[in-house]
Amino acid sequence: MSSYYTETTKMSDIICEQPSTLQMMSRFGLPLGVGEKTVAEVCGLNGVDTRTFLAVANFTKYGPEGATDFASEVSVEALVSYLKQAHNYFLDFQLPSIRRKLLEAIVCTNTSEVNEVSGLILKFYDDYMAEVRRHMQHEDRHIFTYVKSLLEGRKPADFEISRFAKSHTGIDRKLQELKNIIIKYYTPGEAADLLNTVLYDIFICEADLRRHCQVEDYIFVPAVQQLEERVEEGVAAPETANQEQASAGVLSEREKEVVACVVKGMSNKQIADKLFISLNTVLTHRKNIARKLDIHSVSGLTIYAIVNSIVKLDA
Repeated sequence: MSSYYTETTKMSDIICEQPSTLQMMSRFGLPLGVGEKTVAEVCGLNGVDTRTFLAVANFTKYGPEGATDFASEVSVEALVSYLKQAHNYFLDFQLPSIRRKLLEAIVCTNTSEVNEVSGLILKFYDDYMAEVRRHMQHEDRHIFTYVKSLLEGRKPADFEISRFAKSHTGIDRKLQELKNIIIKYYTPGEAADLLNTVLYDIFICEADLRRHCQVEDYIFVPAVQQLEERVEEGVAAPETANQEQASAGVLSEREKEVVACVVKGMSNKQIADKLFISLNTVLTHRKNIARKLDIHSVSGLTIYAIVNSIVKLDA
């Protein structure tokens, strides 16, 4: 899709088109004052992996389809940092801020009957906040620690990221329930304006939490699964790969097989089936090939394969 954000897109254009980019920038540690700089320039100046930023930005605009062209090249390390900052934002700022506004709205109610309901609503919200805190602290302490081990080349035997994916339900759902209860069954009296304001904030928070969970499901989990496979196969992770080998352009035998398949016009799925490897492993090999050779097109790979006798002209 021609309208995908790319390295040359102006950061200011993304912000104006997608205001939620402001939250992304904060979580990536990117400051404002971007001027006319491109995404690559802003990310480069601040030490942020450009492809990871683009994966999240395009996912935010287009959904899972938008991350496809970038998801195989994200930095797991950069993703973990992004998700940790998102957790801090939700737990230390957004959710407490909504609670303060909710409390201010419900204490303005005069009747004891509604005050009783108000107390139940506040308890509902407090229980929800505690649930989100447990969920995110579990990720911080266990999931991200597991990923750190993978980045160091070690795979703990007692866990796989697929277990996290299977148990990872949307933490935005209970917030949606609270929102619906207030809209349908709560009469605020004189606090109508205050309650409308906090409801709007809940809508924003609900969408932000849903997007956060989807980034984990559609970008983080697949990226970690690829990392797991690299560690199991003894292939260095991109963040810790031997740069000397990469610059030498030395392909492994498996990578040569993948190049031959690509040159023959096979899809990633066809390559996976032919070589009896997973689709994620194919994507990993293609990424490593592009990095080692600095070749990113099929035509370029064709020339390389012919010159290096990986394929023959009459094959």
